[in-house]
Amino acid sequence: MSSKVNPGRVVVLVFVCGIIVAAAWGGRQIYNEYIQKNKILNLMISRLEADSRIAEVLVTDVVFNPMTQKHMTTIKFLEYDALQEPMPPKYFTFSGNIIQFQSLVVRFDDVYVKQGDPLKGKSAYLFWKVFVLDGRNTEEYIVTPVHSIPEGYKVPGGDHDFEQKLWREFWSLALDSKKAISKGIKNAQIEAPGTKFVPGVLYTLKIEHDGGIRIDTQPIPAVLRGEKL
Repeated sequence: MSSKVNPGRVVVLVFVCGIIVAAAWGGRQIYNEYIQKNKILNLMISRLEADSRIAEVLVTDVVFNPMTQKHMTTIKFLEYDALQEPMPPKYFTFSGNIIQFQSLVVRFDDVYVKQGDPLKGKSAYLFWKVFVLDGRNTEEYIVTPVHSIPEGYKVPGGDHDFEQKLWREFWSLALDSKKAISKGIKNAQIEAPGTKFVPGVLYTLKIEHDGGIRIDTQPIPAVLRGEKL
């Protein structure tokens, strides 16, 4: 006895199989799209939360001055350039140890930071002065002269008009927040992060990619304790 294949059932089976395959393919696409979006979101968040080391500071000497009846604190200031290479260190001595770093900081709109924009993907900054605030007895040193190019950003090979123009614009934007708003900048201002500097501690200054400058601290490694730094 031979059985006949019902053409109608075949069509239905093929149709059902097609729906299952299409659903599976669509589900896979939705899943892949979800994974991709999640990766992008995490990357955007990580860029907003990221920071970069820009300088390190150590106390190298503390000496009591009998004339002023104050302790003279000498710090070693080691700045890092745009390529994260250390620059020649600078030494500053103050009759006090509450030391601040006056800086110009330009924060760009979050959209640039999220996208990892090569020019606006993180806050721009420069160190202007380092000082101890004490009224009429305030002590300060100039790190970057007004309207000049910071050492860590200067292009080697002499003076470049275009480079000088860019940095004049940076100073102008950082000192004029109203003008900055029209340039895709969220905020531009003078900051002066500071803390109490004592021997035996490594102070690391960092720039937050969507924010300003902060100072992190940690003990000096045991192998360096007692060494003349």
